[in-house]
Amino acid sequence: MANAFTKQEKVMFDDLLEGFNDQLVMSALVEKFNMGDQEAERSSDVIWRPVPYIAQSYSGIDQTGNFGDSVQLSVPAQIGTIRSSNFTLNAREMRDASQASRKTDAAKQKLASDINIALMNTAANLGTQFVKRSAAASGYNDISEADAMLNEQGIDMDNRYIALSSRDYNGMAGNLAARETMNEKPTRAYEDSYVGLVAGFETHKLDYANRLTAAAGTTVTIAAADQYYTPVATQASGNGYNQTNVDNRYQTISIAVGGGTVKVGDAFTIAGVNAVHHITKEDTGQLKTFRITEIVTGSGGTGTVKISPPIVSNGGSTDAEAQYQNVTATPANGAAITFLNTVTGSVNPFWRKGAMELLPSRLVIPTDAGLTSMSATTDQGVSVLMTRQGDILDLSCKYRLDVFFGTAMLLPEHAGLMMFSQT
Repeated sequence: MANAFTKQEKVMFDDLLEGFNDQLVMSALVEKFNMGDQEAERSSDVIWRPVPYIAQSYSGIDQTGNFGDSVQLSVPAQIGTIRSSNFTLNAREMRDASQASRKTDAAKQKLASDINIALMNTAANLGTQFVKRSAAASGYNDISEADAMLNEQGIDMDNRYIALSSRDYNGMAGNLAARETMNEKPTRAYEDSYVGLVAGFETHKLDYANRLTAAAGTTVTIAAADQYYTPVATQASGNGYNQTNVDNRYQTISIAVGGGTVKVGDAFTIAGVNAVHHITKEDTGQLKTFRITEIVTGSGGTGTVKISPPIVSNGGSTDAEAQYQNVTATPANGAAITFLNTVTGSVNPFWRKGAMELLPSRLVIPTDAGLTSMSATTDQGVSVLMTRQGDILDLSCKYRLDVFFGTAMLLPEHAGLMMFSQT
């Protein structure tokens, strides 16, 4: 066919896919979910993904009255991100075959980075565990704090990852390199600035890192009593006849802000509200950490904010609250809120693999649409579409490379962030 890709272009595309596989580091550290094309189109690219049940147990032979409802919670996941990288080759540039290869390499690097950044943003913005370190990054003691926090709350101990900014990662490597009582690890830390597996976390170095600005130094308290959350799987829709799923990752609460503002991203604790082990419901002795995800009304005086996770204290004594309880108590009216991100700095997200999902999808171009296109799927399930169109007016060819995907934070309490030098 006259409009088919040349053999050279096909080789170029194969090389792109091979490099794409190598650069999609983050996608290997999260779960993948493939939504069928027809299902995705008919549901506006949104699917509700189930989260694990948390069961209860009771003592004794007589279990009368212990057969309550098992509430299945779910989380909306959307495929909504299209990233394109485009370039043009004119008739003179196409005399040099390496021009197309070099431009494709640059496009590959950018698209792989876009996917990695999307996953990193999901971890940094939606993870709710917060580890505050008062000094610079030093090594084991830092990461072991995240390990202890997750362990105390009953988060599975396998497949844990932490992504550190270059400066924080190198600070840990420097501490490791100075140790004289270990063998191979200090040598590699010194030669390659390598940290590796520490306190149950596989460490990764970022060449970019999100930053979180300091919370305003203002007095904030809980502004109403009985602000606890009762998880529900579904609720009646507007017409009252149908049931729709409910996203149980968030709760809106009322707060009183004295002489300042709060903002999205701030991490905080509430006086008297400790975290519990998700399975045993035992008090961990540590304050539960929360994040502000949305300013609903106002940012000064008395207002409402959306937080994650919700405060599930079993204040209503329902089956759902007993199953998904995550704190020891409902906060008292006037309970002090203490912010944890006290100094602007880089955030270092950590998570368990099952906490997040990458939802790869694809774009489809009809063969008779007047465009030349081909697509292929990477090892991680990401579909890459390359399209070419020629222009007779200036004898140029436009190339476009596209990826289509979504990311989802299924379990915010299985992910969080660590910040250093927080006074």
